[in-house]
Amino acid sequence: MATIEECRAALDRLAENLAGADEGLRGSAMPDRSLSCHVTDLDVTFVGHLREGHIREVRTMPGVPERQAEIALEMTGDDLVALVDGRLNFARAWANGRVRLKAGLRDVLRLRAIL
Repeated sequence: MATIEECRAALDRLAENLAGADEGLRGSAMPDRSLSCHVTDLDVTFVGHLREGHIREVRTMPGVPERQAEIALEMTGDDLVALVDGRLNFARAWANGRVRLKAGLRDVLRLRAIL
């Protein structure tokens, strides 16, 4: 089981990958959105803001936040690490229910392009 530190490191790598993406992909692919990732096996949620193609202001909170983010992910810590490392395919994991995503259709399609 992944630790909180490993999950945070995975989110940091995701932010680095996003920042290193092509400028056109970053700028047009992701408008400003609130973002959360609930790690079910640790019962913690990482919340932040996706702005200008970068994940900013990430903080950790216990449980599930009262207010849902515009893009809300939910998965185990191991799946988060595997997803960011490229060992878990986002579309398959989402289709199989390993990754839950609550977002508008455009945001779902944009996330698929980045992940």
